[in-house]
Amino acid sequence: MPLKERILFEDNHLLIINKLAGELVQGDHTGDRPLLEKAREYIRDTYNKPGNVFCGLVHRLDRPTSGIVVFAKTSKALARMNKIFEQRDVAKTYYAVVQTKPSKAEDRLVHYLKKDAKKNKSFVRPAGDKQAKKAELTYRIKGESQRYFLIEVELHTGRHHQIRAQLAAIGSPIKGDLKYGFARSNHDASISLHAGRIQFKHPVGAELVDIKAINPGEDAIWRIFNPKILE
Repeated sequence: MPLKERILFEDNHLLIINKLAGELVQGDHTGDRPLLEKAREYIRDTYNKPGNVFCGLVHRLDRPTSGIVVFAKTSKALARMNKIFEQRDVAKTYYAVVQTKPSKAEDRLVHYLKKDAKKNKSFVRPAGDKQAKKAELTYRIKGESQRYFLIEVELHTGRHHQIRAQLAAIGSPIKGDLKYGFARSNHDASISLHAGRIQFKHPVGAELVDIKAINPGEDAIWRIFNPKILE
């Protein structure tokens, strides 16, 4: 899907895009073209801006995850958005598809996570582990199909692989997430985790920015659950 069709919001300060599952946000060792570069090229071509166009990355999503990514079009907006995220004055809602139904329809999960950089994975540790960081989220079951359940997640902290690790810790790993215990991969190597909504005060105008995005991926499970994301 062309990037222009995935733009969810744009003004003079911000560019918000619906990332595809499998799409890099920022460049890495693979050399694959990241969303950041595509966004920069879009700005350059659309507005005929010569030279090195400014496009600041406000936050990231894991490569196999889809959903909302916010970019800043000015250094002023980037600095203010960074502060908004640092102070957690932002509400982020994710949607995960799991096969094993959680024991509770809704709950607040608290774990302590320790990141293993070599394995690129986070592990649940005892609360007394000084190297582990407290991770909190609230979830509720939002929908179900014959085989799967849609889980709506509100993040209260922003830890590495937090949703993936915490749902796996309660016995409900995300569909396709081999790293955290799901039995098989998705056909496109994605995991069924989608950043579906973000809310924050605009960094310049101060009005509420409230963005929702259905999953744009090819996995058929999203065609069943996408209406629930927009409810």
